[in-house]
Amino acid sequence: MVVQVEVPPLDGVVARLRELDGRLPPGDGVAVFNRMYLTVTEEIRDRLAGPCFGDPAAVAELDVVFAGRYLTAVDADLAGQRPTPCWRPLFSLRAHPHIHPVQFALAGMNAHIELDLPLAVVETCRRRSCPPEALAADYHRINEVLAALEARVREQLLPGPDPLDAADPLVHLAGSWSIERARDAAWASVLALWGLRRLRPAYRALAAALDDSVGMVGRYLLTPVGGRPSH
Repeated sequence: MVVQVEVPPLDGVVARLRELDGRLPPGDGVAVFNRMYLTVTEEIRDRLAGPCFGDPAAVAELDVVFAGRYLTAVDADLAGQRPTPCWRPLFSLRAHPHIHPVQFALAGMNAHIELDLPLAVVETCRRRSCPPEALAADYHRINEVLAALEARVREQLLPGPDPLDAADPLVHLAGSWSIERARDAAWASVLALWGLRRLRPAYRALAAALDDSVGMVGRYLLTPVGGRPSH
């Protein structure tokens, strides 16, 4: 039985993302991800009032916890501190002149989905005293929203209108990461972390290993491939 709780406000998260969008330079790598994440958050918030989700309160709470992990990375950077390993590639390479905007978007999604999402699901389950399976249906419904957004991001950020050469390094990098595979992997991490939640040393070791491995993938996604497109 789902525990009924007040829907946490997403408007505060949206306001913070909008504030960052106005503050960060347009070409900044973190700004590219932030702009995309703002679109996602607004879309999820707007769907909470409709029939999209079985438990809108749980989805809203998860979204707040989830966003908090990204905003913690932002705050660490603003304070002159190093973000966690999964976020370091994006924050350290955000001004690189030979990294394409689509790479920044994918690297941000990689960090946020492959590590932040599993930890956010586990934290939400702890708060609501429910197993991950209670959130599974809505978790997978969110996939539809994110898959559509990822396709839109690629269409907007990849060069066009001419088809790209399949051997182009940017095409290779952009094609090597999939949001669907990432969320499937994240769900497997949820189940593993949940199973270890009472074995704190093992839980911390797995979370740290995930953090490091996600950071390595992020650095690969941010391999310089050429100059940024002119606007």
